[in-house]
Amino acid sequence: MSENYRTRQERRAAQEKKRAKSEKKSVHLFKRIFAIMIIIGLVFMLAGVISVAAIIMNAPKLDAAALLDPPSTKIYDRNQNLIAELGNEKRTLITYEDIPKVLEDAVLATEDVRFYDHFGIDIRRIGGAVIANITQGFGSQGASTITQQVVKLSFLSMEKTLTRKIQEAWLAIQLDAKYSKEQILTMYLNKINYGNRSYGVAKAAETYFGKSLKDLELHEAALLAGLPQRPSGYDPYKYPELAEKRRNTVLSLMEKHGKITHEQAEAAKKIHVTDYIVKKVEKSNPHDAFVDQVLEELEQVENIDVLSSGVSIYTTLDSDIQKFVEKVLDTNEYINYPDDRFQAGLVVLDTKTGEVLAIGGGRNQSTSYFATDIKRQPGSTAKPIFDYGPAIEYLKWSTYHQIVDEPHSYTNGPAVRNYDGKYKGQMSIRYALADSRNIPALKTFQEVGAERSRQFAKKLGIEVGDYITEAYSIGGFNGTSPLDQAGAYSAFGNNGIYTKPHTIRKVVFPDGREINMKPEQEVVMKDYTAFMITDMLKSVVEYGTGRSANVPGVHIAGKTGSTNFDEETRKKYNIPKGAMPDVWFTGYSPDYTISVWTGYSKHGEGNYITSKSSGIAKQLFRVIMQEITRGKKQSDFVKPNSVVRSPVVVGSNPPKLPSVLTPEDQIVYEYFVKGTEPKEVTDQFDEIPEVNNAAAQYDPVRNRIEISWQYNEKLLERVSFSVNAALNNSDFIPYWSGKEMKLVINDPYPNSLYSFEIVAIDDTNPASVSKAVLVEVNTDISQIINPENPPQNWEQPTLPEGPRNPGNEDGNNRNNRDRDRNQNNNGNVQDDDDADDIEDDEENFTH
Repeated sequence: MSENYRTRQERRAAQEKKRAKSEKKSVHLFKRIFAIMIIIGLVFMLAGVISVAAIIMNAPKLDAAALLDPPSTKIYDRNQNLIAELGNEKRTLITYEDIPKVLEDAVLATEDVRFYDHFGIDIRRIGGAVIANITQGFGSQGASTITQQVVKLSFLSMEKTLTRKIQEAWLAIQLDAKYSKEQILTMYLNKINYGNRSYGVAKAAETYFGKSLKDLELHEAALLAGLPQRPSGYDPYKYPELAEKRRNTVLSLMEKHGKITHEQAEAAKKIHVTDYIVKKVEKSNPHDAFVDQVLEELEQVENIDVLSSGVSIYTTLDSDIQKFVEKVLDTNEYINYPDDRFQAGLVVLDTKTGEVLAIGGGRNQSTSYFATDIKRQPGSTAKPIFDYGPAIEYLKWSTYHQIVDEPHSYTNGPAVRNYDGKYKGQMSIRYALADSRNIPALKTFQEVGAERSRQFAKKLGIEVGDYITEAYSIGGFNGTSPLDQAGAYSAFGNNGIYTKPHTIRKVVFPDGREINMKPEQEVVMKDYTAFMITDMLKSVVEYGTGRSANVPGVHIAGKTGSTNFDEETRKKYNIPKGAMPDVWFTGYSPDYTISVWTGYSKHGEGNYITSKSSGIAKQLFRVIMQEITRGKKQSDFVKPNSVVRSPVVVGSNPPKLPSVLTPEDQIVYEYFVKGTEPKEVTDQFDEIPEVNNAAAQYDPVRNRIEISWQYNEKLLERVSFSVNAALNNSDFIPYWSGKEMKLVINDPYPNSLYSFEIVAIDDTNPASVSKAVLVEVNTDISQIINPENPPQNWEQPTLPEGPRNPGNEDGNNRNNRDRDRNQNNNGNVQDDDDADDIEDDEENFTH
């Protein structure tokens, strides 16, 4: 026992000794790891310090001139001609004493509430931004103070990079140390962009309210404070509701930070933006609409500040086209406009590249841009986008696909009507589109399905929500602009490739850096869809509702569109029935796409389009397309290999190929997706056609009857002809057969009525016989001979010997069959005396 006990004790001691050694090793290992981590941390810290120091050393120097006088932005057309210089022409510099307290409170509550407490950067704000950037990704939230924004606007690019943020923070600290808060705030308010090309708060107050800063009221100051975040997006002229919502946000922030009371905030929120902004200044040059679109596109791009970057913007503008567009819109030289209130907006695109070549913003120095800013119902111009395009894309319909124009309703009940209130029955979708029939369009939409239609339109750049209704099938929605329409239609003309319409080619910074602004092209539909829709739209211009938009020598595809007033509006403004608020025409050639809207800026007495002015949209298209294509070689749209052109029997459903017997006027040529073209030949025209232009004449000089006829040249090789004859209204008897199309009867019986039935017989199917064509002739010779001395053969006419058609045994056999058929006809049973008469008459036919 004791020995065992000692053994256990020794074993326990050995285990404890071993455990102690292990713990000692672990402590040493932990110390080593900790030391290594400290060393690594110090290395990284040192590297970070060195990197930050290097970044700071490379930061630009504070330049007093740049703080006060930012460089201007230059805008060039496609040929590098300067068309605008922005930054200085609409700026009114102020001092701190010019800034009213209400404006300062609004700006600080919105942009930098601790402005007077920090030293150029806001540590608390940085902490919140760091958390947001960790959870949402770098650059998701900024922490820039007003001081940092002044630095950014004056010296740095707009890139969201760590280097730029470090330099920005460093320069902000320097700026805060060198200048007073009042000076920095003044710099900010002199630099910032307020939209509508108003740079600096003083110019903005004049632009929007027509007053100086000292006269600003609370609701006006709040509006100005909210604009810099997104000047074009909160533009009170274009988007008054969004501007008002942003203003109210500023008012709430002012209340939150104790700048105003709750009652003051609520009172200011009740004032509508449209009640106090002044009328927009009229455009001063023909490039204004285009330049504003350039600025709006730039605003969508991060890292560019148009106001202070001193960039050069190279655009897609064709100045010659732009000047012509303005001339057409602002004079009556080309178009006889009904009145000065009548408006029009149009866009000219390069079909292949999506480059905007010209923008017609409006007529008579309009301050609204009807080419880019409106959202109007597109009417029937929506049909290729929401109906027939998706039908060809997803269902592989042909241009011939048959559909019935008949009374029809939306799924939820209401009936839909055609523009003329009529129904035209079965037709092809080509004709339905050319004649702008609403019912076939709705039926097509219903068969395609709303979701596929929505997806198709969305890929073409049309703004659609998560759900669309059946009213979209005929353009019953708000809405689109000419810019939207031009972009969508250009994809049809560019083999199904969509390029977002754009006005900028590139942006060049003062240091030489460039940003390529050309959007990527995207295949949004099959090439067969694009070509077949294009060919259908060519029919619109050739014989449909768009005929007056046609330009001789230019291959054009296009679509008309118009909308209606609701009953309430018609009654309110005494608008006659049939008047329209909007009329569109969107069309394209392989090179150019033009979309035109016409109408009035708002509803009112006399503000409607009549039948007399409804054609102006097409006239505008034609005049401009004719001018820009003048003297240029024109190409046609090229059929892709995925499309087959096939003849089709008119009205056949499903489509059938014509047979050789199908008349030409019963054959149309349509396009099919390869593999879906018709294979079955029609049997509709198995009965061969009758002869044409049959005639019989009597030649009294030579005493003979001459018979002739014509026939379809394509069928001559497969047909023969048979002639039955009758004398003086007796029964017809077989007389001749053969392939010739003339017959001479010598020495006919005088002063008699000869009747002839001419039929065509299908040689490949002798049972197939055409309808008989009757010709008659009278052998009246009383005027040229003496009745007392008749010809010698009058009394004894004889038949020629042998077969009547030598060498044509088949023809004789057929004549014999015809004779048997006639003789077996119970309806023609004759008395014996009549039979003798027939035999006598037969002897008077010779060949």
